[in-house]
Amino acid sequence: MYRPSHFAEDRVEVVHELIRRYPLATIVTQRDGGLDADHVPVLIDAGDGEFGTLRGHVARANPLWRSFADGAQVLAIFQGGDHYVSPAWYPAKLEHGKVVPTWNYMIVHAHGPIVFRHEPEWLAAFVSRLTDTQESRRTEPWRVSDAPVEYIDAMLRAIVGFEIRLTSLTGKWKMSQNRSAPDRAGIVAGLAAELVRESDADSLAKEYR
Repeated sequence: MYRPSHFAEDRVEVVHELIRRYPLATIVTQRDGGLDADHVPVLIDAGDGEFGTLRGHVARANPLWRSFADGAQVLAIFQGGDHYVSPAWYPAKLEHGKVVPTWNYMIVHAHGPIVFRHEPEWLAAFVSRLTDTQESRRTEPWRVSDAPVEYIDAMLRAIVGFEIRLTSLTGKWKMSQNRSAPDRAGIVAGLAAELVRESDADSLAKEYR
């Protein structure tokens, strides 16, 4: 990933927080002579290893777990918030006009060897933890134990778990750090106005449904 120094984000705790907020990983692998990508929600265990360990699961029908042996290197990509940045938001536009559009975003690349887990106890514990994490924001959270035991057992037999013990973690926060303070303030104001308009448009659209 191209990463100028002013966009680099290497603080592990900051990168982990993005993974927690945006846990849908794009897992890139080399299979059958080409690249493949799977999109999987994961959990980050910050205390397991120097850079943490990712845990998730895929359908047993997914060829991912059959394509290579434990220990194969994979890349997991996480993307945070992003938005188009208009040059009209820069005060510099009025000063000299030498401005162009850009796109701001937050991205994380996580590398490590993948190991697959088939143990029913591991799968049950992981699925419960993943569910509890996502349901924790709800007033009445759903729990795995709410479903019939035989149904959950059947569902667990249909999945394969995995762990990726991270060997590197690279963050890129492209947030116009290379612009002047007035231009950055202009971006903040422009984004705020844009998001208000988008929200108003959504509200208006609901009236016609």
